[in-house]
Amino acid sequence: MNRTGTHLPYNPHVLGWARKRTGLALEDVAGKIRVSAQKVADRETGKAQPTIRQGRLLAKICGRHFLELFSETVPELRKIDLAPDYRMSKTRNAQGPKERRALEAVHEWAEEQRLNALALLQDLEEIPPVFPENLRFDAAADVEEAARACRTAMRLPFQDQRSFKKSKRYKFPDILRDHIERLGGLVLKHSALTGLGARGICLFAHPLPVIVFGNESPGAQAFTLAHELGHILLRESGISGPPFGEKKGHTAIEDWCNRFAAAFLAPKDAIRQTLPKPDTPAAHFDTGELKRLSEMFFISPHAMLIRLVSLGYVQPRFYWKEMRPVLLKNEETYKPFGRPPYYGRRYVNAKGRYYTGLVMSAWCAGQITAHNAAEYMGIRNLKHLRDIREDYGF
Repeated sequence: MNRTGTHLPYNPHVLGWARKRTGLALEDVAGKIRVSAQKVADRETGKAQPTIRQGRLLAKICGRHFLELFSETVPELRKIDLAPDYRMSKTRNAQGPKERRALEAVHEWAEEQRLNALALLQDLEEIPPVFPENLRFDAAADVEEAARACRTAMRLPFQDQRSFKKSKRYKFPDILRDHIERLGGLVLKHSALTGLGARGICLFAHPLPVIVFGNESPGAQAFTLAHELGHILLRESGISGPPFGEKKGHTAIEDWCNRFAAAFLAPKDAIRQTLPKPDTPAAHFDTGELKRLSEMFFISPHAMLIRLVSLGYVQPRFYWKEMRPVLLKNEETYKPFGRPPYYGRRYVNAKGRYYTGLVMSAWCAGQITAHNAAEYMGIRNLKHLRDIREDYGF
């Protein structure tokens, strides 16, 4: 018997609810499963039934669990209140239901990972990490002082950052991510952010505040991580777009986080030791020199130029009128290179070493089953779970 052709005793109202909740039109779903929009509509009214294979595909497209299609009633889900949105207004205004739902899905996923981590800590009888109380600032605080305090708490002096080999520059975001997690944050990675005009999200909570970042260039990732760390220092959630949006569109919070990120990644004293400050800000800055400095400080040319403008090395007009459009275009066209050493690594990259370590510890201690561990990691194939365990040395 061909079970893939068996039809489902599903609830068509749940199917329609799931599709609408994603913001997808009938035509969108039809195109993904290669049927007519009318056939999708018929399935949502009960006039036609999907096969098991089609049902699984529909559930995946709508971002729901397959078994939800069999619910007697439409699930009642808690409405997500998105974090304050600091992206450029043109990005927000262009956002349709589908894009908003996708952003809500990332938000929901991040909250779920935090709750999972807290549950695992409870299973392991461990106390949740607490972000240092002395790392609390307001938007009037000096960013240079805040950056120094953070580096001290992280035990990440700038001299250590400068000592990294140039060939390992792409690993700096991972190093920074690990240091943020040691302070008491949970840092997650979600590739959908980039397509939504967002660079990062901070969901402040106590304990275990959450940072989410996307697939940018290594230098841009480092700036985003430092920027979202700034949100934690301010105890303020937020959805962030490109560094420095419209000149008149900033809030004090977003402006402070941008300046903090620049001060953290490129300390003022280190820049002045490398590049004497001119008597007056320069009208132009050599792009070759900008690239050299950005590589020296392990950040993007974009972040480096922002820092030079803020310190009075370069006139703001050079950034806004000449370089900003070019730098943004370069970042938008960036494509990740290379492949992870094994397939399971993609799950570790998404959840982070801290979260993955909790899952592996709970599994190996017998607190959760292998299937529980796979569910926590979002893995279907247990082989990938065993690969991760071996990589972690459990």
